[in-house]
Amino acid sequence: MPGAMQFLIDANLPRRFELWRGPAFIHVVDLDDTWTDSKIWSYAGERDMVIVSKDADFSDRIILAEPPPRVIHVRVGNMKIREFHGFIARTWPQAAALIESHKLVIIHQHTIECVA
Repeated sequence: MPGAMQFLIDANLPRRFELWRGPAFIHVVDLDDTWTDSKIWSYAGERDMVIVSKDADFSDRIILAEPPPRVIHVRVGNMKIREFHGFIARTWPQAAALIESHKLVIIHQHTIECVA
């Protein structure tokens, strides 16, 4: 579907996750898992994508920049993979909706923060 949001999933997040499969999702490891943060940023920016990462460098960078790209920062600490999948499955619809009108969405274990 043209104009649909595209997500670039960073290498620090689970690749084998049903929620992040399909044409709206590209995993950095499928492109080149040796890319630097700057290369990931450029790739996503050129394609108007949303970077999804646990890496604070992307959320720090978007604070001083204008989209694209946009950033969803997953800040939930260590979780078992099954717990993480359940948590993201519950919070993803809200985060994905919020990123449409914000340049940064930060997912915490008990809250979601946004920066316009």
